Amino acid sequence: MMLGMGELILIRHGETEWSRSGQHTGRTDVPLTAAGRAAAVQLGRALAGRPIVATFSSPASRAIETAELAGLPAVRLDPNLQEWDYGGYEGLTTLEIGRQQVGWYLWRDGVVAGDAEHPGETIDQVGARADHALAEVTPLLAQGDVAVVAHGHLLRVLGARWLGLGPGAGRYFKLDTGTVSVLGFEHEEPVLSRWNVPSDTLG
Repeated sequence: MMLGMGELILIRHGETEWSRSGQHTGRTDVPLTAAGRAAAVQLGRALAGRPIVATFSSPASRAIETAELAGLPAVRLDPNLQEWDYGGYEGLTTLEIGRQQVGWYLWRDGVVAGDAEHPGETIDQVGARADHALAEVTPLLAQGDVAVVAHGHLLRVLGARWLGLGPGAGRYFKLDTGTVSVLGFEHEEPVLSRWNVPSDTLG
């Protein structure tokens, strides 16, 4: 880790009914399940000893509630941390989308336009939002650890961008609900320290 620098703690929100069923959840505000809330509380216990100086959260209620239940300090809402806007694929599973577009793969094929509330985004647009979020949080690492509570695909893109990779490299970073990942430095270079760690195995 870079001398005097904290780590960036990425937290994917707890389980929702849609995440459990595999439905693509972009801008739809779906609440946590009981299991999702329990995982958030466990995350708080696991992170209690970390010197977290600030928390940035997606404005979605599932992310905000995860941050609150985990007891994370100084929560700030950042619209750049919203999930990928899936456009016309919002609420659909991969199997359902595959019936419309055979062999569909989000990271390669993207999404189709939806309604006014779900216009859809390209991967480069998601990458640009991740870059804006990183520009906001990175200076605070000089003071200690910073927590980011957000969503699966957005955090995968953010992790890729931290490492200097293109946003499409997020395809290689599987991320489950209610997990923690840690980004830091080694020899003053950005590194991935831990990834997709369940709350009950943190230590």
